[in-house]
Amino acid sequence: MASRLGVFATSVGTKLLIGITGVALFTYLLVHIAGNLMVFGGPAVFNKYAYTLEGNPLIPIIEIGLLLIFLLHVYKTVRMFLANQQARPVRYVQKKYAGKPSRKSLASTTMIASGLWLFLFIIVHVRAFRYGTEYEWPAGGRDLYRLEMENLSNPLVVGFYIVSMIVVGSHLWHGVASAFQSLGVDHPRVTPKLLVAGKLLAVLIAAGFIVIAAWVYLTQSGRVHA
Repeated sequence: MASRLGVFATSVGTKLLIGITGVALFTYLLVHIAGNLMVFGGPAVFNKYAYTLEGNPLIPIIEIGLLLIFLLHVYKTVRMFLANQQARPVRYVQKKYAGKPSRKSLASTTMIASGLWLFLFIIVHVRAFRYGTEYEWPAGGRDLYRLEMENLSNPLVVGFYIVSMIVVGSHLWHGVASAFQSLGVDHPRVTPKLLVAGKLLAVLIAAGFIVIAAWVYLTQSGRVHA
């Protein structure tokens, strides 16, 4: 058993774990944005959804599982980054005439920075919404709709959220493709379609959260009507 688990300490095993945990977190974000979009249905719809979700006895287990997956993803990614840096103590500067154009992009070269930013964002986000002010909803559960309206009525908070969601989009833009590569998904016809779908979903996830934050702020400031 120990020898089998030791595989995950290798370079290939590390990439595999990063890919698996990345896909798991990506799937969670899809579910999360789908639920959060219910805020447009008003307090009754949103709070009923939240109450039903929180009433599920599996939620604590799922939350612990998500936390472990997230921490493992961060740990393995940072370890791989540091290992790569140590293996290349001297940066290689590619000249314009040296071979094919680099496939690197802003998203790919800022994965560690964007990941650390999101680590900070998650701490702030969980503190504000999971352990925020407890408002009671008459029909049962917490009034999360009111909590969201209050938190996102501050322009500084909204600005932080919007920037963070742009970072989410950038991280997923490259992260989804990287995860597929780490998992060995390589089919000449299927893989390109999966990569396009992944990038499209990355944009939609980021855009969805940005629209929610902007809509709440504009609603609370009286610039638009709910």
